[in-house]
Amino acid sequence: MNIAFKWFLGISLILINFACKQQSNDLKDVTVGKVVDSVTMNNYKVEISALLDSFNVAAARADFNKYFDYFAEDGVFIGTDATENWNKQKFKIWAKPYFDKGTTWNFTSLQRSIYFDQTGNVAWFDELLKTQMKICRGSGVLTRQGNDWKIQQYVLSMTIPNNLVDTVVSLKAPIEDDIIKGLLNQK
Repeated sequence: MNIAFKWFLGISLILINFACKQQSNDLKDVTVGKVVDSVTMNNYKVEISALLDSFNVAAARADFNKYFDYFAEDGVFIGTDATENWNKQKFKIWAKPYFDKGTTWNFTSLQRSIYFDQTGNVAWFDELLKTQMKICRGSGVLTRQGNDWKIQQYVLSMTIPNNLVDTVVSLKAPIEDDIIKGLLNQK
């Protein structure tokens, strides 16, 4: 190799290394620079916990408007039945008769965990709930929209003790076998 080529190669490597470090620092500034401090995260946890408690109280009181105001406009509710996967508008249609009769559901959180992405604008949670179906699990995703948190997705699941799984599966198999066939035929 001649000296000019070695100089060219050396300078090129230095420039490439500098460019990569600069790009890395820019990415770091974009993501790390927006990390929310622990005090704010704790405040957000308190806000979200209060929101979820109020969400459950609104259902128990059959307060239709308040309950659905907690959902984002493009929010989704996924229920315990395999057919229950509704956008906000479809869920409202399904739930309206129950709210109108005042015979909704009454859930109380027994245990709750809340987590965040680095920006503090997306949170997800899971909780064990005391319900008329005994213990259920609620889980979901919330997004910060302006100064408010909105439910993007809520998933309600019934818990099944491990020693009862075979019994429960045998009870639901005739119904869900048909659902499975239908879904496989849609592929």
